[in-house]
Amino acid sequence: MSLDVPRVIARPARAPRAAGPRSPSRGRRGVSWLVLGCYLLGALVLTWRLWADPASRMQAGDPHDVDLFAWFLRYSATAVSHGHLPALFTTTLNAPRGVNMMWNTAFLLPGVLLTPITLLAGPQASLTLGLTTSIAGSAASAFWVLRRWDASRPAAALGGAVYGFSPALLNSGTGHYHLALAVIPPLMIDALLRIVTGRGRPVPTGAWLGLLTATQLLIAEEPLIDTAVTSLILVGVIAASRPRAVPARVRGAALGLGTGAAAALMLCAYPLWVQFRGPLREHSVLHGPWSGNLAFFVDPSGNLLFHTQASASLVAGTNLGLPEVLGYLGWPLIVVLAAAAIRYRRDLRVRCAAVTCAVLELCSLGGGPLTIAGRQLPGAFLPYHWLQGLPLFAQVLPDRFCILAAGAAGAGLAFSLDRARSGAAGQARSGAGDRARPGAAAQSGRRRFLPVAVACLALVPLLPLPYQAARPVSVPAGWQAVFASLRLAPGARVLVVPVPLVYDTDAMRWQADTGEPRTMIAGYFLGPDRTGQASFSIGPPLAAAEFLNQLRDGRSRVWPSSPALVRSALAYWRAAAVLAVTGPGSSLGRFLAGLLGRPSARAGQVVAWDRGGYG
Repeated sequence: MSLDVPRVIARPARAPRAAGPRSPSRGRRGVSWLVLGCYLLGALVLTWRLWADPASRMQAGDPHDVDLFAWFLRYSATAVSHGHLPALFTTTLNAPRGVNMMWNTAFLLPGVLLTPITLLAGPQASLTLGLTTSIAGSAASAFWVLRRWDASRPAAALGGAVYGFSPALLNSGTGHYHLALAVIPPLMIDALLRIVTGRGRPVPTGAWLGLLTATQLLIAEEPLIDTAVTSLILVGVIAASRPRAVPARVRGAALGLGTGAAAALMLCAYPLWVQFRGPLREHSVLHGPWSGNLAFFVDPSGNLLFHTQASASLVAGTNLGLPEVLGYLGWPLIVVLAAAAIRYRRDLRVRCAAVTCAVLELCSLGGGPLTIAGRQLPGAFLPYHWLQGLPLFAQVLPDRFCILAAGAAGAGLAFSLDRARSGAAGQARSGAGDRARPGAAAQSGRRRFLPVAVACLALVPLLPLPYQAARPVSVPAGWQAVFASLRLAPGARVLVVPVPLVYDTDAMRWQADTGEPRTMIAGYFLGPDRTGQASFSIGPPLAAAEFLNQLRDGRSRVWPSSPALVRSALAYWRAAAVLAVTGPGSSLGRFLAGLLGRPSARAGQVVAWDRGGYG
């Protein structure tokens, strides 16, 4: 099942120089390294505000998720510093119940690899480095894959940039580091296509696919599902386009895919067992359909160079915020891609990229219904409507298909650009007899340059602005002094007020920056509720935790039932110590003193009560 890719028209060979001719392969490698260098430079430009102080600056827009990933990196680094890999189930957070890390975006493999940076410079420095290399690495991955499928270097460079610097990937980078690190999916798709088309040997390519799958599993699982859907679309288009070649490829494809599945299961058996058979496993069901917005494909957000106040306000007003607004391509690129798909539909590469991009963008709209011009389109007309009920899809956010849709858009642009340039070169050769006419050479040059100009102009609306920087919440004065005076046992459970919850992650940031407390009650994590449904709730003590946070912020007052509510929560948690970042004379300080007695330690902004026999 060959893709029948056309060969790029070869340039006439130059006569070797008299002294020490330069190797053509060395020159081509130099161009590729230049492209990768440009990707890295572009990533540094986008993150320069963070690099001004990488240990204490983060990108603005999603502080709670940034705090969460800082905690994940500290968790992995602490494990490695003690000579072992991070546990897949832990009570370091949400004691005493714990957290199943496999049901969370635990970023385990990057956390292990970034351990030296985390220990030397702190988790925020590791996140800044990770974000920068994710952008450049994702673009480089797409560039490498496009080159393997015979895209020219200029076209592959442009296609890689569309993927790595797409609004989908950059908006994800606001706080979803596990999605911004999109290096592996293009490599997985390349390995799969080489298996099903016969361009790669089944067993070694299958083993490589299994290794990539295991790697992605330990980065983030959701992109695995997105990649699987993308692969099914591509294989379907290839099979429908070359039906007669299918029987000849079945055996080799089955061998390669079987090898990949076996390798992935060997590497992932224990993590998957912990996830599906271990403690706190989940049984998610779909809670209502996801309904997308067509406007997000053409209305730019405020982090793009060219936007309007109205479009920026539309994006900023979404309930999930900028990290989940991933569909923007802009009218110019959409028109160019549509025109190229029609013009070069006989090229299987262009056809595969176009269909894949279109289907993934439709999947990003969810299961419907979809409102168009005041009318509702039933969900049955949207492809994701038929996927959302499948196992594991209940926790998939459909808009994230836009990340790989951006990769398909870059591939379609690259392959179409090569076809357009080849056509222009062919016209130039056919008109070689007319070059004696004045202006013929210039006209030929314009024909070859025009496709490049059109492609570049179509990408102008996608030009991003650098990330805005913000500072993480600072560690309170007296934090470490209080822990030093308490001398708690390593497994002692500590309740910190403000209690860490889904929208109040200050304590998790302080734990990530200092390593204290070693075991913390509550947290921002995903775990099962009583029915096994995925939830961000800490369970029955949630009401007490919210009361304490509201009391600290001055948004609540003490009711007669409040002491009993908090006592019940403390009995459930069996907290060995309670720390409050507040003054002893505040409403929260007076309430805790009345409940727990005289503070055991006090320093700076921190007041603590040692509860002795608990923990």
